[in-house]
Amino acid sequence: MSLCIVDAVWSIGADYDSVVVPVVRTLAGKLGVGQPTVPATEPIGADPLPVTRIAEISVDEMTALTNRQRTSTRNGILKSDAVLRHARMFAEHHVGTMAEAVALFADAARFDTLDAALRPIPGEGGDGIRRGYLWMLIGQDDLIKPDRMVLRWLDHVGVSVDPKGARNIITQLIPVLAARLGRDVTAWEVDHAMWKAGRALGRGRGRRFAKGDI
Repeated sequence: MSLCIVDAVWSIGADYDSVVVPVVRTLAGKLGVGQPTVPATEPIGADPLPVTRIAEISVDEMTALTNRQRTSTRNGILKSDAVLRHARMFAEHHVGTMAEAVALFADAARFDTLDAALRPIPGEGGDGIRRGYLWMLIGQDDLIKPDRMVLRWLDHVGVSVDPKGARNIITQLIPVLAARLGRDVTAWEVDHAMWKAGRALGRGRGRRFAKGDI
């Protein structure tokens, strides 16, 4: 559970492969978690790093375990601080493990209360991107993170939108793709496919599609 928070917080404004992945893996190793990721198809087991374990760590200690990156270059707080604020907020709402977080999705009132409590933590990103990504990591497939990689790919095919517009496009694509593939399709699958395609384009590379290309 704690590593999902770290992933979500560090992913805003940072390169995923060169920054976020090393931060998560290094922190996991330092805290004794040998396998920081598991396939989504596997059942949820015992949480190796519940939020209660990191909630007691000081900001200085967490910074030493990660890095000094901030949520914003202008008056942003340390991302290590943002992680701890998330962890303590989850703990205050009696959500300490991955299983307990997943259970929130079946309790709309508790979910909405905690989601609202997380919103004021600095570094949210536009349109609640960080929270949406955090819930997606935990297992809510209907919540997505249309970040700059997704927007880059959409722009590449001639669609210039903000994150809210990207969400609307993905929502509209779900039934179309489900009908074409003959199976259920989640928002996460569409978002992730766009994210990978956007990353593959490379910064500033690629061409815009002309009408009729898609």
